[in-house]
Amino acid sequence: MAGRVAGKKAFITGGAQGLGAAIARKLAAEGAVVSIADINYAGAQAVAAEIVAEHGEGAAFAFPLDVTREDQWIYALEEADAAMGGISVLVNNAGISRGGNIEQLSFEDWKLVMSVNVDSVFLGTKHALKYMRQNQPGSIVNISSIAGLIAAHNSPVYNASKAGVWLLSKGIALHCAKQGLEIRSNSVHPTFIDTPILDPIRQQLGKDVAEGKLARQIPLGHIGEPDDVANAVLYLASDESKFMTGAELKLDGGISAM
Repeated sequence: MAGRVAGKKAFITGGAQGLGAAIARKLAAEGAVVSIADINYAGAQAVAAEIVAEHGEGAAFAFPLDVTREDQWIYALEEADAAMGGISVLVNNAGISRGGNIEQLSFEDWKLVMSVNVDSVFLGTKHALKYMRQNQPGSIVNISSIAGLIAAHNSPVYNASKAGVWLLSKGIALHCAKQGLEIRSNSVHPTFIDTPILDPIRQQLGKDVAEGKLARQIPLGHIGEPDDVANAVLYLASDESKFMTGAELKLDGGISAM
Protein backbone atom coordinates (compact mmCIF):
# COMPACT_ATOMS: atom_id res chain seq x y z
CA MET A 1 0.00 0.00 0.00
CA ALA A 2 1.41 3.41 -0.97
CA GLY A 3 2.28 5.72 1.88
CA ARG A 4 0.69 9.09 2.54
CA VAL A 5 3.66 10.95 1.02
CA ALA A 6 4.68 8.42 -1.61
CA GLY A 7 6.62 10.16 -4.37
CA LYS A 8 7.44 13.22 -2.25
CA LYS A 9 11.05 14.36 -1.94
CA ALA A 10 11.72 16.12 1.34
CA PHE A 11 14.61 18.26 2.52
CA ILE A 12 14.74 18.49 6.34
CA THR A 13 17.02 20.74 8.38
CA GLY A 14 18.19 19.92 11.89
CA GLY A 15 17.66 16.26 11.06
CA ALA A 16 20.46 14.73 13.12
CA GLN A 17 18.38 14.43 16.28
CA GLY A 18 15.15 15.38 18.02
CA LEU A 19 12.25 16.61 15.94
CA GLY A 20 14.18 16.59 12.67
CA ALA A 21 15.13 12.94 12.99
CA ALA A 22 11.57 11.98 13.97
CA ILE A 23 10.19 13.90 10.99
CA ALA A 24 12.65 12.23 8.61
CA ARG A 25 11.77 8.76 9.90
CA LYS A 26 8.03 9.44 9.67
CA LEU A 27 8.12 10.82 6.12
CA ALA A 28 10.35 7.97 4.96
CA ALA A 29 8.02 5.40 6.55
CA GLU A 30 5.14 6.94 4.59
CA GLY A 31 6.92 6.73 1.24
CA ALA A 32 8.94 9.93 0.84
CA VAL A 33 12.61 10.12 -0.09
CA VAL A 34 14.32 12.33 2.48
CA SER A 35 17.43 14.46 2.60
CA ILE A 36 18.66 15.08 6.13
CA ALA A 37 20.71 18.24 6.58
CA ASP A 38 22.50 19.28 9.75
CA ILE A 39 25.60 21.08 10.95
CA ASN A 40 26.18 17.77 12.77
CA TYR A 41 26.92 15.89 9.57
CA ALA A 42 27.87 12.63 11.32
CA GLY A 43 24.53 12.65 13.11
CA ALA A 44 22.68 13.30 9.86
CA GLN A 45 24.55 10.43 8.22
CA ALA A 46 23.60 8.11 11.07
CA VAL A 47 19.90 8.91 10.75
CA ALA A 48 20.05 8.52 6.97
CA ALA A 49 21.83 5.17 7.31
CA GLU A 50 19.15 3.96 9.71
CA ILE A 51 16.41 4.92 7.24
CA VAL A 52 18.23 3.26 4.33
CA ALA A 53 18.64 0.07 6.38
CA GLU A 54 14.89 -0.01 6.97
CA HIS A 55 13.53 1.23 3.64
CA GLY A 56 16.26 0.47 1.10
CA GLU A 57 18.95 2.19 -0.91
CA GLY A 58 17.99 5.66 -2.06
CA ALA A 59 15.45 6.22 0.70
CA ALA A 60 17.59 8.82 2.49
CA PHE A 61 20.59 11.06 1.97
CA ALA A 62 22.62 13.27 4.32
CA PHE A 63 24.20 16.67 3.75
CA PRO A 64 26.24 19.02 5.93
CA LEU A 65 24.51 22.37 6.43
CA ASP A 66 25.03 25.41 8.60
CA VAL A 67 21.61 26.99 8.12
CA THR A 68 23.00 30.49 8.69
CA ARG A 69 25.28 30.22 5.63
CA GLU A 70 23.75 31.07 2.26
CA ASP A 71 26.55 29.38 0.34
CA GLN A 72 25.95 26.12 2.20
CA TRP A 73 22.21 26.30 1.52
CA ILE A 74 22.86 26.72 -2.20
CA TYR A 75 25.23 23.76 -2.25
CA ALA A 76 23.12 21.42 -0.10
CA LEU A 77 19.91 22.06 -2.02
CA GLU A 78 21.62 21.53 -5.36
CA GLU A 79 23.12 18.26 -4.16
CA ALA A 80 19.84 17.09 -2.62
CA ASP A 81 17.92 17.91 -5.79
CA ALA A 82 20.38 15.82 -7.80
CA ALA A 83 20.34 12.93 -5.32
CA MET A 84 16.54 12.72 -4.93
CA GLY A 85 15.58 13.77 -8.45
CA GLY A 86 13.83 16.88 -7.17
CA ILE A 87 12.60 18.63 -4.02
CA SER A 88 8.88 18.92 -3.29
CA VAL A 89 8.87 19.33 0.51
CA LEU A 90 10.99 21.69 2.61
CA VAL A 91 10.94 21.30 6.39
CA ASN A 92 12.68 24.19 8.13
CA ASN A 93 13.19 22.56 11.51
CA ALA A 94 16.64 23.69 12.69
CA GLY A 95 16.42 25.89 15.76
CA ILE A 96 18.14 26.87 18.98
CA SER A 97 17.35 28.82 22.14
CA ARG A 98 19.26 31.05 24.53
CA GLY A 99 18.07 32.11 27.96
CA GLY A 100 18.09 35.45 29.70
CA ASN A 101 15.58 38.25 30.06
CA ILE A 102 15.77 41.44 28.01
CA GLU A 103 18.40 42.93 30.34
CA GLN A 104 20.50 39.78 30.70
CA LEU A 105 20.54 38.46 27.12
CA SER A 106 23.69 39.32 25.19
CA PHE A 107 23.46 40.88 21.75
CA GLU A 108 25.64 38.05 20.45
CA ASP A 109 23.11 35.44 21.62
CA TRP A 110 20.27 37.53 20.18
CA LYS A 111 21.92 37.61 16.75
CA LEU A 112 22.80 33.90 16.87
CA VAL A 113 19.27 32.74 17.67
CA MET A 114 17.69 35.06 15.11
CA SER A 115 20.15 33.81 12.50
CA VAL A 116 19.55 30.11 13.15
CA ASN A 117 15.79 30.36 13.69
CA VAL A 118 14.69 33.03 11.21
CA ASP A 119 17.44 33.65 8.66
CA SER A 120 17.44 29.92 7.93
CA VAL A 121 13.77 29.96 6.93
CA PHE A 122 14.38 32.92 4.63
CA LEU A 123 17.46 31.37 3.05
CA GLY A 124 16.03 27.88 2.76
CA THR A 125 12.78 29.02 1.17
CA LYS A 126 14.46 31.54 -1.13
CA HIS A 127 16.74 28.92 -2.63
CA ALA A 128 14.47 25.85 -2.41
CA LEU A 129 11.67 27.42 -4.44
CA LYS A 130 13.88 27.15 -7.53
CA TYR A 131 13.63 23.37 -7.25
CA MET A 132 10.12 23.14 -5.82
CA ARG A 133 8.72 24.97 -8.85
CA GLN A 134 9.78 21.93 -10.87
CA ASN A 135 8.19 19.45 -8.45
CA GLN A 136 4.69 20.70 -7.74
CA PRO A 137 2.56 20.19 -5.74
CA GLY A 138 4.88 21.21 -2.93
CA SER A 139 4.79 22.04 0.74
CA ILE A 140 6.95 24.19 3.01
CA VAL A 141 6.64 23.34 6.69
CA ASN A 142 8.27 25.70 9.17
CA ILE A 143 8.71 24.57 12.76
CA SER A 144 7.85 27.52 14.97
CA SER A 145 6.72 27.16 18.59
CA ILE A 146 3.82 28.03 20.86
CA ALA A 147 6.42 30.51 22.16
CA GLY A 148 5.99 32.32 18.85
CA LEU A 149 2.35 33.02 19.78
CA ILE A 150 2.54 33.40 23.57
CA ALA A 151 5.30 35.43 25.22
CA ALA A 152 7.23 34.86 28.44
CA HIS A 153 9.21 37.23 30.65
CA ASN A 154 12.50 35.38 30.19
CA SER A 155 12.52 34.31 26.52
CA PRO A 156 12.72 37.47 24.42
CA VAL A 157 14.83 36.13 21.60
CA TYR A 158 13.10 32.75 21.37
CA ASN A 159 9.68 34.45 21.41
CA ALA A 160 10.74 36.99 18.77
CA SER A 161 12.42 34.45 16.50
CA LYS A 162 9.56 31.98 16.55
CA ALA A 163 7.03 34.76 16.01
CA GLY A 164 9.13 35.74 13.01
CA VAL A 165 8.90 32.20 11.64
CA TRP A 166 5.12 32.30 12.12
CA LEU A 167 4.53 35.47 10.11
CA LEU A 168 7.21 34.70 7.53
CA SER A 169 5.40 31.43 6.83
CA LYS A 170 2.26 33.39 5.98
CA GLY A 171 4.15 35.77 3.71
CA ILE A 172 5.68 32.82 1.88
CA ALA A 173 2.23 31.27 1.46
CA LEU A 174 0.85 34.46 -0.07
CA HIS A 175 3.88 34.84 -2.35
CA CYS A 176 3.46 31.32 -3.73
CA ALA A 177 -0.28 31.79 -4.22
CA LYS A 178 0.28 35.13 -5.98
CA GLN A 179 2.81 33.43 -8.27
CA GLY A 180 0.23 30.79 -9.15
CA LEU A 181 2.38 28.06 -7.63
CA GLU A 182 0.91 24.90 -6.17
CA ILE A 183 3.26 25.27 -3.20
CA ARG A 184 1.86 25.76 0.28
CA SER A 185 3.51 27.18 3.41
CA ASN A 186 2.40 26.55 6.98
CA SER A 187 3.90 26.70 10.46
CA VAL A 188 3.80 24.21 13.33
CA HIS A 189 3.74 25.41 16.94
CA PRO A 190 4.67 22.80 19.55
CA THR A 191 4.95 23.30 23.27
CA PHE A 192 7.51 21.36 25.35
CA ILE A 193 8.53 18.22 23.46
CA ASP A 194 10.79 15.42 24.69
CA THR A 195 13.89 16.40 22.70
CA PRO A 196 17.43 17.57 23.56
CA ILE A 197 16.23 21.19 23.68
CA LEU A 198 14.93 20.38 27.19
CA ASP A 199 18.31 19.06 28.36
CA PRO A 200 19.44 22.33 30.04
CA ILE A 201 16.46 22.36 32.39
CA ARG A 202 16.79 18.61 32.98
CA GLN A 203 20.43 19.11 33.94
CA GLN A 204 19.54 22.00 36.20
CA LEU A 205 16.62 20.40 38.06
CA GLY A 206 16.90 16.69 37.34
CA LYS A 207 14.84 14.82 34.76
CA ASP A 208 11.76 14.00 36.85
CA VAL A 209 11.52 17.40 38.53
CA ALA A 210 12.08 19.27 35.28
CA GLU A 211 9.54 17.29 33.27
CA GLY A 212 7.02 17.51 36.10
CA LYS A 213 7.43 21.28 36.25
CA LEU A 214 6.88 21.59 32.50
CA ALA A 215 3.94 19.17 32.49
CA ARG A 216 2.10 21.23 35.11
CA GLN A 217 1.97 24.11 32.63
CA ILE A 218 0.14 21.97 30.05
CA PRO A 219 -3.62 21.29 30.41
CA LEU A 220 -3.19 17.73 29.10
CA GLY A 221 -0.71 17.14 31.93
CA HIS A 222 2.37 15.89 30.06
CA ILE A 223 5.03 17.03 27.60
CA GLY A 224 4.77 16.02 23.97
CA GLU A 225 6.59 13.33 22.02
CA PRO A 226 8.59 13.90 18.81
CA ASP A 227 6.08 11.81 16.87
CA ASP A 228 3.32 14.27 17.81
CA VAL A 229 5.15 16.87 15.73
CA ALA A 230 6.21 14.38 13.04
CA ASN A 231 2.57 13.40 12.50
CA ALA A 232 1.62 17.05 12.02
CA VAL A 233 4.42 17.53 9.50
CA LEU A 234 3.30 14.37 7.69
CA TYR A 235 -0.17 15.86 7.26
CA LEU A 236 1.17 19.19 6.01
CA ALA A 237 3.65 17.52 3.66
CA SER A 238 0.95 15.31 2.17
CA ASP A 239 -1.71 16.25 -0.36
CA GLU A 240 -4.28 15.69 2.38
CA SER A 241 -3.65 19.32 3.37
CA LYS A 242 -3.86 20.66 -0.20
CA PHE A 243 -6.24 23.51 0.80
CA MET A 244 -4.23 24.58 3.84
CA THR A 245 -1.73 27.40 3.44
CA GLY A 246 -0.70 30.39 5.51
CA ALA A 247 -1.98 28.61 8.60
CA GLU A 248 -0.53 27.67 11.96
CA LEU A 249 -0.96 24.25 13.56
CA LYS A 250 -0.79 24.35 17.37
CA LEU A 251 0.50 21.30 19.22
CA ASP A 252 0.43 22.76 22.70
CA GLY A 253 -1.59 20.41 24.86
CA GLY A 254 -4.16 23.14 25.40
CA ILE A 255 -1.87 25.96 26.61
CA SER A 256 -3.18 28.50 24.11
CA ALA A 257 -6.78 27.75 25.12
CA MET A 258 -6.26 29.16 28.61
